[in-house]
Amino acid sequence: METKKVLITGGNRGIGKGIVEGFLENGNQVLATCRDITKFPIKSDHLTVAELDISDADSVENFKKIADEFGPEILVNNAGITKDNIFLRMSDDEWLDVIDTNLTGTFRVTKLVAKGMLKQKWGRIINISSVSGMMGNPGQANYSASKSGIDGLTRSLAKELGSRNITVNSIAPGFISTDMTENLANDDLLKKIPLGRMGVVDDVVSLVLFISSEDANYITGQTLVVDGGLFMK
Repeated sequence: METKKVLITGGNRGIGKGIVEGFLENGNQVLATCRDITKFPIKSDHLTVAELDISDADSVENFKKIADEFGPEILVNNAGITKDNIFLRMSDDEWLDVIDTNLTGTFRVTKLVAKGMLKQKWGRIINISSVSGMMGNPGQANYSASKSGIDGLTRSLAKELGSRNITVNSIAPGFISTDMTENLANDDLLKKIPLGRMGVVDDVVSLVLFISSEDANYITGQTLVVDGGLFMK
C-alpha cells in the first residue's frame, strides 16, 4: 500500500500494538497515543508517541497541536476500556467511564482530525468496535452500548464525509488472543465459535490494513466482523 500518515489511539498493547506494528512494517509514518508514553513498547524512526486520554476533553484539546502538525490521513480509533458488572450492580461511574472513553472519546478524536481530511479530500477512518456491540454480552451493558454506538457513528460519518473521498468503517473483533483475553479461552467458549479457536491480533491487523488501502476505496459505512463465525451462530 502507498505510505501514509497514520494516527492510532491506544497503540501500546494488544490489538492497538499490532496495528501500530502493521503500519510501520509497511513503511508508514505513525503517530500512536497512550496514557503513559514511558511504557510504550515500540521504537522506530517512523513512530511518534504522544500522551492522550481520550476520555478527557482537556487532554484531547492539548493533543490537537500534535495532531494538526502530523496531519493524519488515516485514523484508527482503537483506544477503549472495559468496566464489567452485571446491570443491576453497575454504578453510574462504571457506565459513564466506559461510554465517555469508548464512544465520546472516539467522537472527540475523529472530530479533531476530520477537518484535515476534508481539506485534502482523502481519508480513512477505522473504528475498532466489537461483536459485543452487535450481539450484547452479559455483564457488559456499558461496553456493548458504547460499541453499538460506535457502529452507528460510523454509518452516520460515512454518509456525511463520503463526498470528500473519506471512507468510514468499523471493525468488530470477536475473541482475539491478547493479554486481556488469555484467561477467557475454554472449551465452552470455543464450542460457540464455528472455527473452533480464538483469533489472533494479525487477523484484525490485516483487515485494518486492507480497509486503509486504495483497494478498499468503495467500502464505507460497514461494520466488518472478525470473529470466527461467533456472531453468525
